[in-house]
Amino acid sequence: MESTDNLDRVDIKILRELAADGRLSWRELAERIGLSLTPTLRRVHQLEERGYIRGYVAQLDESRLAGSMNVFVAVTLEKQSEAAIARFETEIALAPEVMSCFLMTGDADYNLRVVVRDLDAYHLFLTRTLTRIPGVEHIKSSFALKTVLMRSAPPL
Repeated sequence: MESTDNLDRVDIKILRELAADGRLSWRELAERIGLSLTPTLRRVHQLEERGYIRGYVAQLDESRLAGSMNVFVAVTLEKQSEAAIARFETEIALAPEVMSCFLMTGDADYNLRVVVRDLDAYHLFLTRTLTRIPGVEHIKSSFALKTVLMRSAPPL
């Protein structure tokens, strides 16, 4: 993937506008960035082809659909072999409560963000899913008190 150094100010405007509202009509986007429709469509298509725009999604309300309890879970595996890592990653991808999973450096092997309705739901996730994954040695859970900031796009 290219660096963002290859983007001009119009590309940046397009990305900002689409990140803020992916449902903009092409005409409205063209008006906001100050180009006519055809060059706007060409630029958006180029941004898609170059991988700057990976797709379009609706932002769903997590708390209404899945719950408002965010739990950050540090997971340490018994061993960090290629097979153990692959098994954990395959299993954790099947858990719908897991919103993100990162392979880490430092004390824990993985850091998960889990969304559930309440403590009982987290207990079920913990006992029926996470502790049943072969090779999990240690689990440390931290409960978020409130969301202070959650961005939907990187800095442009």
